[in-house]
This record gives sequence, C-alpha cells and structure tokens, in this order.
Amino acid sequence: MSKTKTTTPSAKRFPAWLIAILGLAVVLIAAFAVLSNPGSGAPAAGAPAALPAEIDVDEAYQLVQDGAFLLDVRTQEEYDAQHVPGVTLIPLDQLESRVNEVPADKPVVVICRSGNRSDAGRDILLQAGYSQVTSVNGGIQAWQSAGYPVE
Repeated sequence: MSKTKTTTPSAKRFPAWLIAILGLAVVLIAAFAVLSNPGSGAPAAGAPAALPAEIDVDEAYQLVQDGAFLLDVRTQEEYDAQHVPGVTLIPLDQLESRVNEVPADKPVVVICRSGNRSDAGRDILLQAGYSQVTSVNGGIQAWQSAGYPVE
C-alpha cells in the first residue's frame, strides 16, 4: 500500500507594505480612542485642567476671589480662634463622611494651619473623585502673613 502524501496549500503571505498600513491604522485608532476618552487622564475639550497639588497663598487668594470653594480642615477650636472670611469648616477627621458637602462643580482650595492637614484633605477629595482641588502651602499662617483677611 502506498502512502499518498497530502499537502496543504502554503499560507498566503501578505506584502510588507500592507502589514505596515494595517499596523498604522491600529495605532491611529488606539490613539483616537485614548484621546477621545475623558477618563483617560487628558482633560476633555472644555474641561478645566487639574489644579497643582499645592499653591501659594497669592494663588489661593486669587482662586477664592474667582469663586473657588475654600475649605478649612482644622478643628472647631482653631476655626473659632481665627479663620478666613467665607471659609467652610469641615475638620479633617470628619471630611470623608462629609465629602458630599463639598461642591464638585467648582475648584476647591483646602486650607489648614500650616499646610500639612490640607494636603491630607486634598488627597481625601481626590480619592473621592474631585479633580479641581488643591492645598494652600503654609496654611492660614501664610495667609495672614501675606496680609489677607482673617476673622
């Protein structure tokens, strides 16, 4: 009995230029998908850019004058002793449970005594999904030293 050898037709090869064009098309489609997705890290068209992690008191004062929400994360006693006019007090140890009291539709400037707790407050808000939030470097001490109003 003789064995018949069956052969399969050889696989068709695509020309290198066609593979290059297909590869380029895939890259362009992926780039378009990333750039058009607002959650991709790039701000969507018309969306404000994220604020820096920390700002100085002059920048903070200007943001507040422009309508930013000013959040004080010190204790009630510290607030009673001295605070920035118009500030909202939510002590740092209560912020996670009261985050819904912070508006999400405007920039948020977080302030404390010297800048340490405001960094933690900023991070709590960032983790809660706020993107327009920053901390005042130097806190209310720097605010007052710069000559900005306190009550």
